[in-house]
Amino acid sequence: MITEAVSPVLRDARRIVVKVGSSLVTNEGRGLDEAAIGEWCRQLSILVRGGREVIMVSSGAIAEGMKRLGWSVRPHQIHELQAAAAVGQMGLAQMYETKLRENNLGSAQVLLTHADLADRERYLNARSTLLTLLKLGVVPVINENDTVVNDEIKFGDNDTLGALVANLVEADALVILTDQKGLYTADPRQDASAQLVRVAKAGDAALETMAGGAGSNLGRGGMITKILAAKRAAGSGASTVIAWGGEPDVLLRLSQGESIGTLLIAQTHKMQARKQWIADHLQLRGSVMVDTGAVLKLRDAGTSLLPIGMTSVDGDFSRGDVIAIRDTSGAEIARGLANYASAEARLLCRKPSSEFEKLLGYVAEPEMVHRDNLVLSR
Repeated sequence: MITEAVSPVLRDARRIVVKVGSSLVTNEGRGLDEAAIGEWCRQLSILVRGGREVIMVSSGAIAEGMKRLGWSVRPHQIHELQAAAAVGQMGLAQMYETKLRENNLGSAQVLLTHADLADRERYLNARSTLLTLLKLGVVPVINENDTVVNDEIKFGDNDTLGALVANLVEADALVILTDQKGLYTADPRQDASAQLVRVAKAGDAALETMAGGAGSNLGRGGMITKILAAKRAAGSGASTVIAWGGEPDVLLRLSQGESIGTLLIAQTHKMQARKQWIADHLQLRGSVMVDTGAVLKLRDAGTSLLPIGMTSVDGDFSRGDVIAIRDTSGAEIARGLANYASAEARLLCRKPSSEFEKLLGYVAEPEMVHRDNLVLSR
């Protein structure tokens, strides 16, 4: 573990995913905590006005549905959980919409399942939607789509969902707000000598031993899921903070560089992690050949690959597949993630973006490969 002082990572974080748990959102199951949600939304509005991009991952639909249905014990039957989620999701979305609107922010409800992120095309569609919402200054409020999931496609807890969303949008940081001050060396409810872990490396195996078992009976998580979520988020370069959701101005103080809760530092820069994955990808699904002008722009100016610079397409690939970019001699000069499938790419060769909609009936992206998803060959 890291014991020396470190530079707070949230001070420089531009894109942040904030996850709040069921016990906080529903005041330990007594119903949606209007004051707490309103306070988080107030802080989110200040962050957005300050130039940050924020996504909220909120638990609480099942817990709120249980309260509305008069259930005191979380059911085990999947259809009953789905019914509770369907009932509770109405109130949860309405509460966030109301509180964000009071702070002059728009909101959007986004419900995801594991299948959405396991399928490459749906993954990219979800990513594009979230990034578009952020550009519009709208706060996406995400929850697992408990009304349709089954045991095979459950995330298992919204800590994992928060980490997957951080990976999805390439967030700089994940903030997990919980009913504990952070990670302790032992369970502070059982061991008075337990010490708060201030800073550690995300993925350190010793953290999982400290985290122990499950937490409240309202949600499905516990400190262990938060530690594992931090490890997952670190894979795409996002550091994680685990902190008490009731801490005054917790999000604002974290964004100003204050040390609160437990900071789990990612060891890999987010762009480095993404580009290394692309560079090391062994299964190329196809390639595009580009003209000399496009080669110069890619190599010397660091631009995206536009279809107008493409001369031909080889192979059968889908949107999101890794493809090679080749010069007129056939040599690979770069590789990256395709924004269009091979059949569409063939139609777009030598065409400006102004003609995309006429040719395809829609416009996904103006680039064939965005520069953030492109790695030059050595």
